[in-house]
Amino acid sequence: MDLRGLFVPLVTPFTSDDDVATAALERLALDVLQCGADGIVALGTTGEAASPDDAERRTVVEVCAAVCRGAGAPLIVGAGTTDTRGSAAALGKLVEWPEVAAALVPVPPFTRPTEAGVVAHFAELVRTSPVPLVVYNVPCRTGRPLSAATLRELASLPGVTGVKQAVGSVDADTVALLADPPPGFAVLAGDDVVVAPLLAMGAAGGVLASAHLCTTRFVDMVAAWRAGDAVAGRKGAALADLSAALFAEPNPTVLKAVLHDTGRIPTPAVRLPLLPAHPDAVAAALARLARLTG
Repeated sequence: MDLRGLFVPLVTPFTSDDDVATAALERLALDVLQCGADGIVALGTTGEAASPDDAERRTVVEVCAAVCRGAGAPLIVGAGTTDTRGSAAALGKLVEWPEVAAALVPVPPFTRPTEAGVVAHFAELVRTSPVPLVVYNVPCRTGRPLSAATLRELASLPGVTGVKQAVGSVDADTVALLADPPPGFAVLAGDDVVVAPLLAMGAAGGVLASAHLCTTRFVDMVAAWRAGDAVAGRKGAALADLSAALFAEPNPTVLKAVLHDTGRIPTPAVRLPLLPAHPDAVAAALARLARLTG
C-alpha cells in the first residue's frame, strides 16, 4: 500500500453509558478524510486500543471500514499483543475487512524481547498475516528501543511495509534511517510535536492524533514538506504548539476533552486507568486551538 501522507489515528468516542459512540466515530472519520487526510487508523494508542472488548473492537473496525469503503481511503488497524501467537490471531481476524490496507503492530510490550527477538516476532507474523504490517516503534510504551540496523532488518521482511517512528525525539537512529531509507519502506512520523523535522528529512508522512483538529493545515504541512517547499512547511510550526498542549497529559485525554468541548464527540470519557484531563490542560489546548482558527 502507499503509506505516503497524513493518517489520522482516531479516538474511540464513548457515550454517557460507556458504549462506543458509533455515530460520532463515523463523523470523525468522514471529517478528517473530507479535509484531505490520506487515511485513518483505528484502534491505535489514540483509540485506547487496550480498553475495548472484542465486540467493541469489531464495532470500531466495522464503522471505520464502512467510511473508508465509501471514501476510497486506506484503513490501518492496530493489532498486536505481548506475544507472537496472540498477535497472529489478532491479525488473522482482519481478513474479514477488505478495506484494511495494513496493520499497525507494536513491538511486543511488557515482554521486552531482544532486538533479534523483535525481528523473529515480525518474521513469524508476516508468514500468516492477511495484510502488510507497519511496525509501531514506541519505546516509551514497549520498553524496547530499535536501532536503525534492526529497523532495516525488519524492512527486509516481505510484508513489512513501514514504521511508525515514535521515539519521542529526532534521535540518531531516526536520522540514520532517514539518511538512507530502505526501498519500499515508509518511515512515518509518529510524534506530533516533531513531525516537521522528520518530514524535512524525508519521512513519507505522519500518523498524527493532533490532526483531528486543524486537519487541513496538517494536510498542507505534510504536503509542503513532501514537495520540498520549506517555506510553506515552516508555517506548520504553530501546529507543534497545539500538539504539545494536546499531549500535556496521557493521550487521548486532552484531545477527547477538546473534541467534546467543540461538539464533535458526545462525552470526553476515557476508560480507567486513564483519568479525565485536568481542566487547566484542556483550557490551554483550547486557547491554542483558538489562536490557530480564530
